[in-house]
Amino acid sequence: MQAHVERGEKGVKTSWDEVNLPMVRHWVQAMDDNNPVYTDAEFAAGTRHGGLVAPPTMLQAWTMKGVKDQAPGSSTTDPMADVFDALTEAGYPAVVATNCEQTYLRYVKPGEKLHHTYRLESISGEKKTGLGIGYFITQLMEYFTEDEEKVAEMRFTILRYKPAQREPKRPPRARPGMTRDTEFFWQGLHEDNKLLIQRCLSCGQLRHPPAPMCPHCQSLQHDTVEASGKATLYSHVTMHHPPLPAFEYPNTIALVELEEGTRLLAGLIDIDRDELEIGMPLQLEIVRCDDELSVPMFRRAS
Repeated sequence: MQAHVERGEKGVKTSWDEVNLPMVRHWVQAMDDNNPVYTDAEFAAGTRHGGLVAPPTMLQAWTMKGVKDQAPGSSTTDPMADVFDALTEAGYPAVVATNCEQTYLRYVKPGEKLHHTYRLESISGEKKTGLGIGYFITQLMEYFTEDEEKVAEMRFTILRYKPAQREPKRPPRARPGMTRDTEFFWQGLHEDNKLLIQRCLSCGQLRHPPAPMCPHCQSLQHDTVEASGKATLYSHVTMHHPPLPAFEYPNTIALVELEEGTRLLAGLIDIDRDELEIGMPLQLEIVRCDDELSVPMFRRAS
């Protein structure tokens, strides 16, 4: 590709129109540039310019391609095309602009007609970026009046790259169905790092899942006690389908019996399926999934 740089082949783009006040007025209104030297002829006559001038940053607008065609007199072939085609064939199809540097030699004035030449100025070696590996390509564009007076130049750099392969981000766990009856359970896990069990204040029975009424004495009065974290494996099942993206598979789900006597479903940590034995001792570990959710899980008791 460096051969393309060394050849220095140039293309030309001409302008459809002369530098003109209507286009300038549209530009300054869009950019909210209120400098009167661009639109007030009387004011501009009293400046060092001696008359109206165009905003320098409009440079590209004068020779920009139309919706369908280039202005008459523009190059019919693009000296950059071979480079871009070669990079695409080599596996670098993506493109992003990275830098634009303009140098103004003087202001251009209404009535002047511009054209610019463009050529490949440099191609970097292969670079590794956050977007992927690729090549930085810089074009040099030089702007001239009809009598070949150079008025500006622009260096425009793009990155042609091979998009990096990104691991898909694992979605968060589904939020639990939280009600006024179960809110204490999830808040206890996430805010206090405690596994709480609901207790009837009338008969003292513990119950899980939480409910508004005691199933033993029908009392509506209750509070909570903190579980010790000691448990045994009561039963287990391995889930294969449907695959949920927030979990790793095979996904073993345990029914554990707490030391206090209640049972709950939970995930297991660092225990292979072949190592599971009914009655094996387990120890609670509260796992923080994200900024909003913590869940109880169990590992082998030491």
